[in-house]
Formats: sequence, C-alpha cells, structure tokens
Amino acid sequence: MENENCQVVLNKCSYGLYVVTSHLDGKINGQISDALMQVTACPPKVALSINKNELTHDYILKSRVFGVSVLEKKADLSIIKNFGFQTGRKINKFEKIKYVLGKTNSPLLIESIAATFEVEVFEDVDVGTHRLFIGDVIFAKMIENTEVLTYEYYRKRLKSEIHPNSPSYLEEKK
Repeated sequence: MENENCQVVLNKCSYGLYVVTSHLDGKINGQISDALMQVTACPPKVALSINKNELTHDYILKSRVFGVSVLEKKADLSIIKNFGFQTGRKINKFEKIKYVLGKTNSPLLIESIAATFEVEVFEDVDVGTHRLFIGDVIFAKMIENTEVLTYEYYRKRLKSEIHPNSPSYLEEKK
C-alpha cells in the first residue's frame, strides 16, 4: 500500500467532533473525539475509537458505557481545549462545564451542543494504539436543530492543532 498520501486521503472522510464521556467509581471524565461512526440504523449501533492512553478509554473499558455530546458548529473553542488538550488524570474537566448525568450516569453537556446520546458497549476490539468500542445506542436526544461542528471545519477554518492521541494525528516529517 502506498502510504505517502494515505492521511491526505483519509482526511477527506467526513467526521464530526464530539465530547465523549464516561464514569467509573463515582468519577467522570470526557474527551474530544472525531472517531465515532454509526454502524447500523435499526437497531442503532455505533463504533468509537479511543486511544488506550486516555483516561476515558479506561472508564469506558470498565464501565461499558459512554455518552456523546455532539458539538454544534458555533461551539466555543474553549470546550475543545478543555476536553481535548489536557488530561483528566490531572484536572477535573467538568469543573466549569454545565452537564447532566444521563441514563448510563455518563455526563452529557447541556451547552454548545446539537444532540446527545448514550451507548452501552457490547464489544471492544484492540486495534493497536486504540481500542474500538462497539455499542447499542440506548437513548438519544436532539437539543437544537443546528449545524454540527465537523472535523474538516475545525482543521481548515479554525486552523486548530491535532492532539497526538487522535486517530488522525500524523507526525510531520522533518
């Protein structure tokens, strides 16, 4: 396989940006993710890829549940910085964030979002640096009928950086 343009090609795939959350032993955490996709419509199932170094990965692996807050296009960039560029191992990412606990007890944002849903994991697959979680959507709620924040908009229009734990992170050649 020719890899020289692989990431350029894969960057053409359409993704959203989400705050993925979970809980474990009374603690909550969340992170930004662009690696989530619908797998089936009926019944609704999704797949999520999370780097194994992330605290959210550990919470999902043990609790077998996660929540997803779908960011709206006009979401404040401070949300992305809060959930995407610092670790829940050192800070409480929810300290200044408005949220509710959903049916799975996963936190769901209540501002700057278009929709939320919750997932019960029924299978996980080790894919090297990441783990793929596959689950049933058990609850979904539309918050505001608005445009959602896409990964393409985030990268091109906002000229924002990509975290090294992102599945689409590619180290620049020097």
